[in-house]
Amino acid sequence: MSFPAHIFKAYDIRGVFEEEITEALAYAIGRAYADFMKAELGKEQPTLVVCQDMRASSPELKKQVIRGMTAQGVNIVDIGLASTPTFYFGVAYYGYDGGIQITASHNPAQFNGFKMVRAHAVPVSGDTGIMTIRDMVERGVFETSARIGTVTIREGVLEEQISYALKQVDVQTIKPYTVVVDSANGMGGLLMTELFRHLPCTLVPLYFDLNGNFPNHEADPLKDENNRWVQEKVREIGADLGIACDGDADRIFFIDNTGTTINPAIIRGILAQVYLRQYPGAQICYDIRPGKITVDMITEAGGVPVVTKVGHSLIKEKAREVGAAFAGESSGHFFVKAPHGFFEMPEIVVLKLLKEFSDSGKTTHDYIAPLERYIHSGEINFSVPEKQAVFDRLRGRYGDHLTYDFDGLSFTYDDWWFNVRASNTENKVRLNLEGMTKGIVQEKTKEVSGIIQGDAR
Repeated sequence: MSFPAHIFKAYDIRGVFEEEITEALAYAIGRAYADFMKAELGKEQPTLVVCQDMRASSPELKKQVIRGMTAQGVNIVDIGLASTPTFYFGVAYYGYDGGIQITASHNPAQFNGFKMVRAHAVPVSGDTGIMTIRDMVERGVFETSARIGTVTIREGVLEEQISYALKQVDVQTIKPYTVVVDSANGMGGLLMTELFRHLPCTLVPLYFDLNGNFPNHEADPLKDENNRWVQEKVREIGADLGIACDGDADRIFFIDNTGTTINPAIIRGILAQVYLRQYPGAQICYDIRPGKITVDMITEAGGVPVVTKVGHSLIKEKAREVGAAFAGESSGHFFVKAPHGFFEMPEIVVLKLLKEFSDSGKTTHDYIAPLERYIHSGEINFSVPEKQAVFDRLRGRYGDHLTYDFDGLSFTYDDWWFNVRASNTENKVRLNLEGMTKGIVQEKTKEVSGIIQGDAR
């Protein structure tokens, strides 16, 4: 079967619907994933979860995935319309063998794709199966099954997910906050509606109607311009907190009561300290991009910081390996340890933060202000003719201060530090730089940018 190789990525399969992601491809992916899981598990009839997001193309792609999977003899549990955290919860909590979700996360409306997991919602990533499945699809040779798999509809997964989350916090101690939540017409609306139904808070929803065309704004809160609506609403009504979700709701950003987006590294540090009270001395994972406040807060609370590569599947893998109590990524992924798995649980993150802010007696802005110790450049992308040449120049200039040489290169000085990573799929490198003052960050960002672009001055 012919298809663009680039749609098979490090963490999922994703491309433009009809041009790159077709119904025929969905059917073939269903067959390949089923055979892959049967071989890995050594089971002829594994039970696998299937669900979809709100995109217009998702129902038909799900139908074809299910047709392909059942053709290979596996049994399907269809949990319907679900966010990525609900998908993970459904696979892990009920003990299923794995699953596949139809979603393109935060990508624009014309995109769609597939996320795949094993038991306990452990990701099938580029290093652990996606490229094998790609090769199986390309060959188009699948096992012949003597039976057609069954399809069972399972309802109530979201309600069970929220019920589990509510047991993690004493809800009665949460103050009656006013919270603005922007779902960007994505899956977060379902999740947050059910969560806030049980809280003593006033929920102010923005763009909760499901619409895969994203008519109001892009569903990517990592770009702060997409948070303008929730920021304005927080200021307009004097809300206590704002929340922004991405398209499939596995990433979540927070806005303080002044309408300012809180650095995810600070949120990660707060949550690290919350979990370290529960698990004293535990290991906490964080990705390699600069966010020094997280490391400060982990060590101040007596925890052990563990740096990881960037990418949700990689950080979850490392967290499971070291038995971490909590993990967080700079892009707004926060991973919670539970008896049934280790994955994104934004509903628990919201509960923990609401309780933390409530217990402090401070406004969210006053709580956050002392933690804004460092200035960040933001992620800056550069198109370059040769990625390796960039790293050679960086080693030549800053090699004496090299801290980490995985997932790009990281360098540390007393008053500034940075990481440069290569794109997996394009001739691009990504710079993240942090420092003690705005002046240092501006000066050093200009300096490092020049070296990346080949200016040795």
